[in-house]
Amino acid sequence: MTRRTQLALATARARKAVPGQQLLDPSVTTMRVTPGDLDLYLHVNNGVYLQMMDVGRANFIADLGLARALRERGWYPVVAASAMTYRRSLTVGQRFQLVTRVLGWDQRVVYLEQAFWLRDDLVARGIVAGRFLARGDGRVPAPDVAALAGWHAPSPDLPADVAAWAAAVGVAYRPRSESPGPVD
Repeated sequence: MTRRTQLALATARARKAVPGQQLLDPSVTTMRVTPGDLDLYLHVNNGVYLQMMDVGRANFIADLGLARALRERGWYPVVAASAMTYRRSLTVGQRFQLVTRVLGWDQRVVYLEQAFWLRDDLVARGIVAGRFLARGDGRVPAPDVAALAGWHAPSPDLPADVAAWAAAVGVAYRPRSESPGPVD
């Protein structure tokens, strides 16, 4: 099965919600490396990690029981930015876990960590800045998505490295007074 097909299935036929799953709880997706995941060097291609992360985020939404509520509102997730760090290779046949968790959010963006684990070894770590859009209505504020997931408290503080990255790549929320204006 290709990762694109796996994502389509994870989105269209979401797995059952995990009882008691909360917004800040990790979601675990177990996968196995297939021959189609490999590059010419016979390890998982860097772009395939991003496709696997798409599946992990779809499963995270399903674990929270949000798939139907998002569909009913016409809200859907998109990636605004991502950064990856690779520590070791995954090769064909290896079974691994992708752990997805929310780190926090601002007015615009939900920040997630997605870590690939082979037994107790960290293989790769991705940081994702995700947005939610509404069909026909534009952007959905991240706190509205958190509230839909049953979280009514403020966001936890982002780890310093993630906050610095978000500011550096320009995805962090900035009040209009801080937004760059037209260039003269």
